[in-house]
Amino acid sequence: MPEKYSMNWDLDVFFPGGSDSPEFKRFLEELEGDVEGFNRRIRQLEEASATDVRSLQEILATLQDLIARLDESGSFIECLASQNMKDEQAKIHRARLSQTGAAFHSAMTRLDRLFLEMSDQEWASFLKNPEMEPIAFSLEERRRRAVEKLPPEMESLAGDLSVDGYDAWGELYNTIVSRMTIPVEEDGKTRELSVGQASNKMTSSNRELRRQVFHRMEDAWKEQEDLLAASLNHLGGFRLNLYRQRGWDSVLKEPLDLNRMSEATLNTMWEVISQNKQELLRFFERKASLLGLHKLSWYDVYAPISREESHVPYDEAAAFILEQFQHFNPEMATFAKKAFDDRWIEAEDRPGKRPGGFCTNFGVSNQSRIFMTYSGTAGNISTLAHELGHAYHQHVMTDLPVMAQQYAMNVAETASTFAESIVSDASIRHAPTEERRIALLEDKIQRAVAFFMDIHARFLFETRFYEERKKGLVSPDRLKELILEAEKEAFCDGLEEYHPYFWASKLHFYITGMPFYNFPYTFGFLFSTGLYGRALKEGSAFAGKYVDLLRDTGRMTVEDLAQKHLDVDLTRPDFWQEAVNLVKADIDQFLELTEKA
Repeated sequence: MPEKYSMNWDLDVFFPGGSDSPEFKRFLEELEGDVEGFNRRIRQLEEASATDVRSLQEILATLQDLIARLDESGSFIECLASQNMKDEQAKIHRARLSQTGAAFHSAMTRLDRLFLEMSDQEWASFLKNPEMEPIAFSLEERRRRAVEKLPPEMESLAGDLSVDGYDAWGELYNTIVSRMTIPVEEDGKTRELSVGQASNKMTSSNRELRRQVFHRMEDAWKEQEDLLAASLNHLGGFRLNLYRQRGWDSVLKEPLDLNRMSEATLNTMWEVISQNKQELLRFFERKASLLGLHKLSWYDVYAPISREESHVPYDEAAAFILEQFQHFNPEMATFAKKAFDDRWIEAEDRPGKRPGGFCTNFGVSNQSRIFMTYSGTAGNISTLAHELGHAYHQHVMTDLPVMAQQYAMNVAETASTFAESIVSDASIRHAPTEERRIALLEDKIQRAVAFFMDIHARFLFETRFYEERKKGLVSPDRLKELILEAEKEAFCDGLEEYHPYFWASKLHFYITGMPFYNFPYTFGFLFSTGLYGRALKEGSAFAGKYVDLLRDTGRMTVEDLAQKHLDVDLTRPDFWQEAVNLVKADIDQFLELTEKA
């Protein structure tokens, strides 16, 4: 029998009492006071007649402490709000932390000005200081970005205004979704499901149930379309106005900078994917045939082909993941076992939780927390492995300075997808029957569909939305047209029915912390697939190289990372094609196994 694990996380180890925790209240108060003190210290340096290198070093030590504490409090609030979307106190905490974050942002812009006031010679000498060398990349990055932004006073004003403007529009989306319920008829009963619970029905083997839930959700999004369109329009408008003031012409400039990658790399990646989509259409045709359909619809894309509902208990899933991690790297398995034992994971299937899954890091405690809703599907097992991969990535970096741990979203998806590949491939190899092997292989290919088509549709939609938003507000009807155009292009007209309210249903369009919350996922998937291909060739010897690469993700561009650890040029198609070929091999295997069927 597998070991029993709790499906609820432990947050009391950070601050006992949840949203009403007195300890957390004191933590926030102390953080607010220290951010104010940080601001005052920077003003003193500004007033000094010459740059005091020792004081600047002390400021940077304080800075890294504040980043860790902001992460600690932000992660705690995110966990509270996710486990109970109606937790009003968590929303109050989030608003309060946003104010503190704005004050911290203001201090950082002033610090950036101090960096800019140093001559290039002074700056180079400063970075060579032994205490600065470990964070030199991050400091150089901040100085370069500061040159491209508004004067510090205007950047501070923009940050202050974003709390009740930009961020508030994103929060409005969360509020709307938290109040939505979807009536679903199943087994002769009608239940009111949360958006997250209803979304899980999209992987049911019952097509009538999937179609019913899909259209019920479409109706629910339609009822809220005016508010959701207002939220999306004002988020986009804020970004565009800020970019215009900074003199930025391209809406991709910020997301590319934040992901430390070039537009040439992005374009090459999408070009290689587009040139290979025909393979996925072959998969679609076979899947439609197996389901007895002429053509797949949106609600069929992620549906299982097996009529048997596969349910793997949580404890069995945990045991299997640990076993496969052990084969790749025993240290990875030891870490994951600690995550299960110490209740780092919230997996219970219950009402009131937000949809989706995530992994968040507590910067002071050096722990992570994983959020998901586990219902026993193969996709759930993959998600669990995926989020554990995120946590492991953070774990191998904990001894580095805080500023050297701040890796971008695209490489963050590398470790998670790599962990997912380890588990999904093992599941296919250990499948007890050919039917089960086919089902698991299909589940794996579906992830490629998500990254090559689904996320490509999101990227195309956002790119075109921002172009139209420059001319004025974009109506709900036009948003539906834009998303349908993007879906048909990304899916190569491979579906019968599409998702006109995808723009409303996808949380990622409304996240304020990361513009274009889409292409980094595809980068991470393909980059990790390429890494996984290397691991298959090199065996256990690759584990150490893998950790070395992860440790460098917070201190170089993705192009430099790939050149150093893989000896490849990401602006050329070769590496991307090698990764895509692994996906094509999966599709060929699927087509061969299902030929007789």
